[in-house]
Amino acid sequence: MKSKSPAGLPARSHIDGLAAVGRYTFTSADARQALKVSPAATKLALLRLSKEGLLASPARGFYVIVPHEYRSLGCLPADQFIPALMQKVGLRYYVGLLSAAQYHGAAHQRPQVFQVMLEKPRRSIHCGQVRVDFFVRKRLRDVPSQSFNTPRGAIVVSTPEATALDLVGYQDRAGGLDQVATLLSELAEPIDPKKLASVAATAPVPWSQRLGYLLSQVGASDKAAELKDHVRKTARETTTLLPSVSSENAPLDAEWKLVVNSKVQSEL
Repeated sequence: MKSKSPAGLPARSHIDGLAAVGRYTFTSADARQALKVSPAATKLALLRLSKEGLLASPARGFYVIVPHEYRSLGCLPADQFIPALMQKVGLRYYVGLLSAAQYHGAAHQRPQVFQVMLEKPRRSIHCGQVRVDFFVRKRLRDVPSQSFNTPRGAIVVSTPEATALDLVGYQDRAGGLDQVATLLSELAEPIDPKKLASVAATAPVPWSQRLGYLLSQVGASDKAAELKDHVRKTARETTTLLPSVSSENAPLDAEWKLVVNSKVQSEL
């Protein structure tokens, strides 16, 4: 028997009503208040709907309504519930790395994981076939971002300049150096040189040294002109292109104060 409110509205009719007005996320507390039943009865009703594939729960106490077109996915796509989840838990965020690159037209390879930057650690989400990984970004509040529309509302995404910098800083989470170079060749067009130099101040200087070198390698040296001035003023020592690799006998790129200890090959 389905749990019903005193007014006779079953839980399924309740979520159908939410979807009808374009609301696809809610909390267990929201459901309990709407259905006017006990916490145990609410939990049982939501569990039954989840077993039918009508609901999914990406986080404790947080539910998404799964439309028919996403039943095989077993969840809403990440970009359609992350804003609501971040609002519920009270966390600042922005979509970053490979996921952000896709928003900016760098779609060489569709990312299998949705990547989100936060101010503090948080466990990954596994919801049906949807996976969301979270990464800590220092000075997150200073990183420029912009909004993109999704079928369920707006989502916050790092700007092309911030995305390029993060890809270099987290290159091991972006498929490696060659993949980053490929993405940079696709991201280069919308990058504003002045904005790139400005966002560089939010990250460690070695990120800028590596990014400037990589942009020059993919034929986008003009995009790194302002960044070069930033490196000249702030880089007090040389760094390596790939921190995890030996730099013995590797050549030095004096322009970026960078030991080029790895070959880079863009796929484009």
